[in-house]
Amino acid sequence: MAEIENARVAIDARACELRERPPPPALAASSWPDASLLDEYADYLASLAPPRTRLAGLRLVVDCAHGASARIVPKLLERLNIEARILNASPNGRNINLDCGSLHPDGMAQATKSSGADLGVAFDGDADRAIFAARDGRIADGDHVLFAMAPYLKERGRLKGNGVVGTLMTNLGLELALQQRGIALKRTPVGDKYVLEEMLRAGINLGGEPSGHIIFSDISLAGDGLVTWLQILRLMTETEKSFGELIRDLKQFPQIIRNVRVREKRPLESIPEVSRAIADFRNEVGVRGRVVVRYSGTEKLARVMVEAEQAEVVERHAAQIAETIERILGVN
Repeated sequence: MAEIENARVAIDARACELRERPPPPALAASSWPDASLLDEYADYLASLAPPRTRLAGLRLVVDCAHGASARIVPKLLERLNIEARILNASPNGRNINLDCGSLHPDGMAQATKSSGADLGVAFDGDADRAIFAARDGRIADGDHVLFAMAPYLKERGRLKGNGVVGTLMTNLGLELALQQRGIALKRTPVGDKYVLEEMLRAGINLGGEPSGHIIFSDISLAGDGLVTWLQILRLMTETEKSFGELIRDLKQFPQIIRNVRVREKRPLESIPEVSRAIADFRNEVGVRGRVVVRYSGTEKLARVMVEAEQAEVVERHAAQIAETIERILGVN
């Protein structure tokens, strides 16, 4: 969930900045998209959904983040004849993503649990990401979606390349769980454009990020949170399993990211003390742990990401590696 937390901090800061500005002028009616385009998009999405008979009786919670999905979700639910509790669907130009949506999924998860809904989903402002909640309120990120979808597609002969594309932030728990099911995980730098590039290069049709940005390339080359949501609904109805059952066996490893401000960006692999600190971690955890140490591309920061099965091990080694970097390269 570290990638989600980083995005949350950045967007919260931007939201505070926007709230301090004078109110924007009212939008002219001509600036809204043609209603026929919304209807066309809703019809397309409905064509991707399971048959209405299978959806009958499902109880849903949908958080629209006061964003793009606020206008399309009611239309889609009407076409699918599904009743749902819709949250945060009143955009005013300032409240997009504000304490809601996929960056703040706790409210959606609580509503899912308290109402006994079968599935909760929270989109972000432009609705390309989707974070889910099971009936018991357990929050599920993009790694959970890949874990649920990949074996389902493989069993039906529809998982191209017998693999999934993730990023450097994809949890090691997912990689090991997919390996147990005979499915490979390919990693890319963080960013959906890199995920898509690798999917096209490797002939893989499923990929995504923990942030909830998932790409089903047989449907669309662009990530679409609504498409992801509908694919999860199809998965649930075709397998006749609850969402909780589908994600139950994914055990995500504890993960920590430490940022260290540096005065210069010397190659980290050329610093013996840093190499030893990393080697100490790898010697202790073997293949059941992962460390990524890299510089920020835009700031004078070294980023240390450590994950393993035991939280104490992760915390200890993340601190050791970060402190080593700070002692040698840190800003005094």
